[in-house]
Formats: sequence, C-alpha cells, structure tokens
Amino acid sequence: MAAPISVDQILRVPLLPVLAAQAVSVRRNAQQLPEPSGPREGREGRGPRLRLLIAGDSSAAGVGAGTQQQALSGFLVARLARHYSVEWRLEAATGHTTQDTIDRLGKLEGTFDAAVTALGVNDVTRAVTQQKFTARQARLLDHLTGKLGVRRVVVTAVPQMDRFPALPQPLAWVLGRQAARLDQGLQQVADAFPQVRHLPLELPDDPALAAPDGYHPSPKAYRLWAEAAADLLRQA
Repeated sequence: MAAPISVDQILRVPLLPVLAAQAVSVRRNAQQLPEPSGPREGREGRGPRLRLLIAGDSSAAGVGAGTQQQALSGFLVARLARHYSVEWRLEAATGHTTQDTIDRLGKLEGTFDAAVTALGVNDVTRAVTQQKFTARQARLLDHLTGKLGVRRVVVTAVPQMDRFPALPQPLAWVLGRQAARLDQGLQQVADAFPQVRHLPLELPDDPALAAPDGYHPSPKAYRLWAEAAADLLRQA
C-alpha cells in the first residue's frame, strides 16, 4: 500500500519556481568549506582492541572543522580511546550519498568491530525517495554487518535540514520534511538489525553549533555528536 502524500509533497508543485530559485541562490552563494586536514586512519588508546570504521558524507568527513582532531573522527576516537585500543579508519567524502558509500565500502578490505555512519543530506538534495533510501541503507547495513564483520553500528539520524541556517524558507521546510521522512525509514531499517542503533541528534538551538557556511556542524557540534555515538557504542 502506497504511503499517503504529505502536504509538503503536494505544495512542491505550486512552489516549484520559488524552490528552484532558492536552490540556485543557495548553491551560488554557499561558502565552500574544505574537508579538514589530518590523518584518516590510526591507532590510539590502551585497552581491549576496537577496530572502528567511520563512513559517510561531508559531515562524517569533518567539513566545518579545521582539522580531523576537531571533527567527528577526532572526538570519537579520543572518547573511545579512554577505554579501548582504537584502530580507526575514516571513509567519507563530500557529496556522498548512501549509494556512493556502498560503492566505496565495497572496495574496502578488512573487518571492523564497530562503525558509525552519517548519511542522508545528499540523498535528500538529490530527490532520492524514501523507498530507495531505505533499500540502500539496508544494503549498506548488510555489507557492514556481513562482509565487514561489524558487531555494532551506530547510524546517525538524517539531519533536521529545516534547522540549517543557510537554507531560506520555504526551501528549508520542504527539505526538512523530506529529511524527516528518510530518517523515519532509517529508523525502521535500523530496527531490523540487532547490531544497529539509530542515533537521533537532538541538539539545542545554539548558533555556535553551526559552521560558518550554515550547513555543516561546528567543532562544538562534532564533540556532542561524538560523545553520543561513543556512549551508544560502549553500551554494546
């Protein structure tokens, strides 16, 4: 049975000229932040061995931070290294969708104990449907928990795009509603895998949590995200 059409999906047609103009303006005026410098793999800490994989899009890659130490990977590894000998690897790139990540990880050798993923924004902006998104996320989780041997996966919620400072209304509302739909599908997929936990990020309305481009997290946001992800991983 097909899902009912939401209000924002109905209004996209009459709003299309406005949405198209806003999308072009956002792309034209967006501040292009680079992926941060620093290592993308390494070993840190003492204790039981923990092989960690971080995968996803520009937020997983740390855009918005100056160095990887100030990004998700740096904060997450530092937090886990208090309890484990962490052998970590970052496989992420700006613009990556779920399908791009499946393709990238398909070439990856080795096995891991834990993984954190961050995906969804580029699926939203490329108009990937909820059905396709959930099917691709299921394939990604199959690969992680199968070939790559991951015993605990934390899937980060699709960001609340209606809260991105860089997006004007009504574009922010439309993208935010679609992001919420994809995240609902992501939660359902995560629930189907006993090794997977969905991580909702309920961050406060604090301007300091946004990077200068109004689109990516700041180092402060990355730290809060990493702490929440580490807590979920440690519960395993």
